[in-house]
Amino acid sequence: MHLTLCVGQAARYVPDVQGIDLNLLVALDVLLSERSVTGAARRLGLSASAMSRTLARLRAVTGDPLLVQAGRSLVATPYAEDLSGRVHGLARDAQAVLRPAAARLDLAALDRTFTIRTNEGFLAVFSASLVAAVTEAAPRVRLRFAPKPDKDARPLREGSIDLEIGVPGASAPEVRTKFILRDDFIGVARVGHPLLTHQVTPERYAACGHVVASRKGASKGPVDDALTKLGLWRGVVAIVPGFFDAMRIARRSDLIASVPRSCFGGDDALTAGLRAFELPVRTPEIVVSAMWHPRVDADPAHRWLRDKVVDVCRAAAPPRQASPAAGTAGSA
Repeated sequence: MHLTLCVGQAARYVPDVQGIDLNLLVALDVLLSERSVTGAARRLGLSASAMSRTLARLRAVTGDPLLVQAGRSLVATPYAEDLSGRVHGLARDAQAVLRPAAARLDLAALDRTFTIRTNEGFLAVFSASLVAAVTEAAPRVRLRFAPKPDKDARPLREGSIDLEIGVPGASAPEVRTKFILRDDFIGVARVGHPLLTHQVTPERYAACGHVVASRKGASKGPVDDALTKLGLWRGVVAIVPGFFDAMRIARRSDLIASVPRSCFGGDDALTAGLRAFELPVRTPEIVVSAMWHPRVDADPAHRWLRDKVVDVCRAAAPPRQASPAAGTAGSA
């Protein structure tokens, strides 16, 4: 119910605060611009009577007539004149807030730093392609790559990490994941290594000296489990933190390294002097995913970033081959 109090010949409107509707900002903006109920109705796609009812609601909400008759036209009250300098910006901001988030993403204007946590293998193989693709689409976006010493989910939860790339862990069930690619292990040896002169059998492979990559310093892994099933074991001569450390040692020695296939693709400087070969034993495939916290799930910029990471990595990943011992274990 709207009340009008008469004092002499003047009318003062008492605002109905419970009837406030932020959508009225748009109508007020158009009315103050057109100074015409008919013109405002035309712009908003309403009938003249509906626009008149909207003006009545605005008068009740603001407690001011806003537009009054002056001959055959409407003129703004002093209060409406004062509002006209502010209401357009308010209407624009309200529409931006209520517009679907995806429609607001302007990649050319996006100015943001994303922190991606991953291992050295991803950096060596995919980072150059990813930076180029992101810079081309969003030139003001910066990527900060952070080391991945473990699978602790706290950085994702706390927001210090925007996106993590790797094998999902089981410690954070709320973390969202998106499959990127499947990887598998291959063997790597220096060019001219005696192992590569004949067929690589499990026995000949196990008889070589090996360098193992383990972030935790473990001397055994999936390859050893597969060899054990055949009654074999390999001699581990060196343990290093990362796969590219293992490849550097294999390049300058007779030691054999086992690394993800993705580590051997895309960069001749990293693979120079080395030859890759299919392992003579079956090892579990590596499922690489993008991981993020649910609080950024609906963020359009973050959604764009993770989609870009997935697309770039899939395009840049080297093709997989089935090893002789493994048959066709899993699809690429």
